[in-house]
Amino acid sequence: MADLSQEEWALQLKEDPKGIVLDVRTPEEVEEGIIGEAIHLDIYTGQAFVDAIQELDKTKNYYVYCRSGNRSGQACAIMNSLGFANAYNLKGGILEWEGKLS
Repeated sequence: MADLSQEEWALQLKEDPKGIVLDVRTPEEVEEGIIGEAIHLDIYTGQAFVDAIQELDKTKNYYVYCRSGNRSGQACAIMNSLGFANAYNLKGGILEWEGKLS
């Protein structure tokens, strides 16, 4: 897992053909907007979250975010423990995101 600054995260994602954005916020938070075409998996769903993570392609690179960077850091740690080599946490989360929400 790597904690990336807003700038590092955005630049690395833009240049990564294997990059996938993963939003680990609640459904209510997602209604406020998402980054790009993120996959939404609510970390608060417990085992269902872990089960959904295990279905993802481990050869891809995951750019993970939440509201402030805490839950996404936890998600990256879970992903690493499940064998994902490349999970990148957005430091500061979507609150500090300067990119465009879609």
